[in-house]
Amino acid sequence: MAKIIDWIDKRFPLSEFVERHVTGYPTPKNLNYLWNFGSLAGAFFAVQVLTGIWLTMYYKPDANLAFDSVQHIMRDVYFGWLIRYLHAIGPTGLFFAIYMHMSRALYYGSYSRPRELLWWIGLIIFLSFMAEAFMGYLLPWGQMSFWGATVITNLFTAIPVIGQPFTVWLRGDFAVGDATLTRFFSLHTTFLPLGVLGALLVMHLTALHRVGSNNPTGVALDKKGPNMVPFSPYFITKDLWFISLFFTIFLFFVFYRPDFFLEPINSEPANQLKTPLHIVPEWYFLPFYAILRSIPNKLGGVVAMGGSIFILAFLPYLDRSKVRSARYRPVKKILTWVFFLDFILLGYVGMNPPDDISFIGLKVVTLGQILTVYYFLYFLTMPLVSRVEPTRVPPELQALDKEERY
Repeated sequence: MAKIIDWIDKRFPLSEFVERHVTGYPTPKNLNYLWNFGSLAGAFFAVQVLTGIWLTMYYKPDANLAFDSVQHIMRDVYFGWLIRYLHAIGPTGLFFAIYMHMSRALYYGSYSRPRELLWWIGLIIFLSFMAEAFMGYLLPWGQMSFWGATVITNLFTAIPVIGQPFTVWLRGDFAVGDATLTRFFSLHTTFLPLGVLGALLVMHLTALHRVGSNNPTGVALDKKGPNMVPFSPYFITKDLWFISLFFTIFLFFVFYRPDFFLEPINSEPANQLKTPLHIVPEWYFLPFYAILRSIPNKLGGVVAMGGSIFILAFLPYLDRSKVRSARYRPVKKILTWVFFLDFILLGYVGMNPPDDISFIGLKVVTLGQILTVYYFLYFLTMPLVSRVEPTRVPPELQALDKEERY
């Protein structure tokens, strides 16, 4: 084995690559379990790719055959039900890991200099996964798949001048149909996962290894200092244990509660003449769907929904505090925890009809408008908060002079 590796090293820097990016990669030793969600998201993405490749062997991207081909996979193909459930429930684990990964970055200031580009690449990955999930949701060609795609693609018609022709181009027809299914299948199975997401994930990891990992204190640590340990074996074993724990929970739902995250109405074939009473997207889209519904104007709702994601890109410039971690910023800590609660409540608003009465006695749409206002105020008030809030000095910096701390 050693001779084979030596032969490869003379022609390709394999050992050097593994040493630099895996075994010898310096990692802060004070990282908590919130830093494991990035690896967990990667593991779920790998499951999606592998199960997706297998499903394409039996799936028919045809409006007349798609629904029946899924039923064939579930009923007739050996272990087809298992592969399909792994692929259908996998996005729940993937987006949960992504949201936790982003929440950790938001709380500990991992978007701040010198990690701006790392943060932006991560946001593009997030948007790409949203597009990937949306296009994949159409493929079973069930009732909720069809009408969800109809509602979402209709949003583009709100764009002035180019909205209508762009929507027709996206669908491949004037309405969601066979052409839409075919192009969504192509984008979902090839271009997005293998082209866009594959390249972006490599860029994300490359940028991470260039600037190094943040840590709960937010203090830049010397890569060769005593506070660093090699990624292997310390953190690779921690990652493997964490992934095993979450996959145990994931497999529980796959084997015992597979319909917990699946819409029952999607077990009916798509019917263009029968609209569901309440069209609801998957849970990971619900907060943004609630923001869309909270604005009475269609164009305004689309702008607000898009702005709720794109405003994240300005975080490195909105937050001007020298102290990154909310652990040492009492005002940001409170505002951030309220923001997390606000985001969860927006998901609650999105899953309920707008005319229903919420748990606090307000109409769901009214509660959504209040929560939307706070969502944007959190970001818009950050420049002021970061300048005037009292901060504590992390213990690692207390012995240093003020000029040397940051």
